[in-house]
Amino acid sequence: MEIRVSGETDEETARVIATALAEHLGRPVKLRAHDGPVASAGDPDWPDGVVTEREDQIREEIERITAGGPERGHEKLQELGKLFVRDRLELIFDAVEYEDGTFARADDEELPADGMVTGVGRIDGRQVFFTANDYSVKAGSLGQMGVEKALRTAERAVEAGAPVLRLIDSTGARLNVEERDEGDTHVDRYRGGRMFYNQCVHSGQVPQIGVLYGPDIAGSAYTPVFCDFLVMVEDVSAMAIASPRIVAAMTGEEVSMDALGGPEVHATQSGSCDLVVPDEEAAATAVRDLLSYLPDAYDADLPTRSPAPPAANPKGLDAVIPESPNRAYDVHEVIERLVDRESFLEVKPRFAPEIVTGFARVEGRPVGVVANQPEHVSGAIFPDSAEKAAEFVWICDAYEIPLMYLCDTPGFMVGSEVERQGILQRGRKFIYATSNAQVPKLCVITRKAYGAGIYAMCGPAFGADATLALPSAEISVMGPQAAVHALFGDQLADMDGDQREAFVESAREQFEEYVDLQAQAARMQVDELLPAGDLRDQLAARLRTFRGKRRTERDRHHGTVLF
Repeated sequence: MEIRVSGETDEETARVIATALAEHLGRPVKLRAHDGPVASAGDPDWPDGVVTEREDQIREEIERITAGGPERGHEKLQELGKLFVRDRLELIFDAVEYEDGTFARADDEELPADGMVTGVGRIDGRQVFFTANDYSVKAGSLGQMGVEKALRTAERAVEAGAPVLRLIDSTGARLNVEERDEGDTHVDRYRGGRMFYNQCVHSGQVPQIGVLYGPDIAGSAYTPVFCDFLVMVEDVSAMAIASPRIVAAMTGEEVSMDALGGPEVHATQSGSCDLVVPDEEAAATAVRDLLSYLPDAYDADLPTRSPAPPAANPKGLDAVIPESPNRAYDVHEVIERLVDRESFLEVKPRFAPEIVTGFARVEGRPVGVVANQPEHVSGAIFPDSAEKAAEFVWICDAYEIPLMYLCDTPGFMVGSEVERQGILQRGRKFIYATSNAQVPKLCVITRKAYGAGIYAMCGPAFGADATLALPSAEISVMGPQAAVHALFGDQLADMDGDQREAFVESAREQFEEYVDLQAQAARMQVDELLPAGDLRDQLAARLRTFRGKRRTERDRHHGTVLF
């Protein structure tokens, strides 16, 4: 509706009046002042505007650029069974809000957007910055303007306090000897190396998630491994510091790309990959799942969901844990009785499976789970599992995600092989991460807590906000068999037969009296000894209690144990 007002009215006043009237009337308002300005407010149904020829030209150029590279590039995508970059973005995001740098390298029709799409999209109402290689443009290779776009995107994400999603489908730096301004992004102070520098200094400020859709070789392979989490797509993705051809030339080793750095390698041996998925649809789901546990930035609130009961009855927990300390069981059966139904997302599930790490929810709120896996090598801690757990604990601490430790371990593995692998050097990372993490930390001793294993698993001396023990728990400097041999090795050497067996049995009985859990609870070696069926409720109540836990500033720059 149009309203006229008398008297002199300046433009700002007219706009304020129009806005107030539109809000009051619930309809669009056009305010016309006598011999003065016109102001509008509300959502008017404007008639079609005048589209000029120059605007049409720009729109046509944008349409050409966003169509991607030449036909041969799109044919290659189809041959490899991969999605075009903008179809990939559509699969992941609810909506792409805007792009930046569309006209990068607009002077070269072979390099639309310089092969890099950057911008901001929304996932479940959350703002997420993204960088995405366009494989149809020179196989997604990195040119200077594409690198510039990626740099600006990451820096703006930190300024905005929003996650960064990197969709990586690139052969690496674009090599062009004749026209160096198109490529050679390696050593420029403000270009190639700066990408990795930014990833390092931005680490822990905003979540960084990478998805790898193809082979990634040489320096550019650092982009995925510097992400907090990396998803690899089966059959098409791989990463390595050098290509098979370079490996053969330098070392004489003949190896395929998949055997050199495919998903199987990085999921089971290097530990560089967090999740392996069968296809691009599953990759999109993995990205959305990971984001559902992570905040927008280190100082932002954690995302929450509606609370849900566990998938299995919490009251049946005690029956899951065997009475014998040496009998195997699957710790996943414990986890599903403690966390919200279908909320557990395991990361690195196939790497160092003797320890289980992943995200879950308790009463709708995210927690990080670190659990020994008695089903695999009795839950002993090896060098790989120590590093796996340390990294996960450190990520949870960076993003203020509470930690829940489920301890059932005979301790750190012993022997010459693990010593050569650095069990002490790498094991200290786990203990260091647990010691320095300042998020709410709850330690549950479900069964064995032997030796330094309880240190890494956040025992009473390591800042636990509660150390809880179940009736099946045993806390000792070592297991009964090792203890008997450590204390009575010389005597046993002189015994045989029934005498030896009787002596060992007597010593074991003494050991069991020494590790009597109720006696230990009486000495306050644990905060609470409780029935297993009460554990879910106890964890939920304690997580609520420590939700506002304060962090303590350390009087130092940083520690000396490097992750």
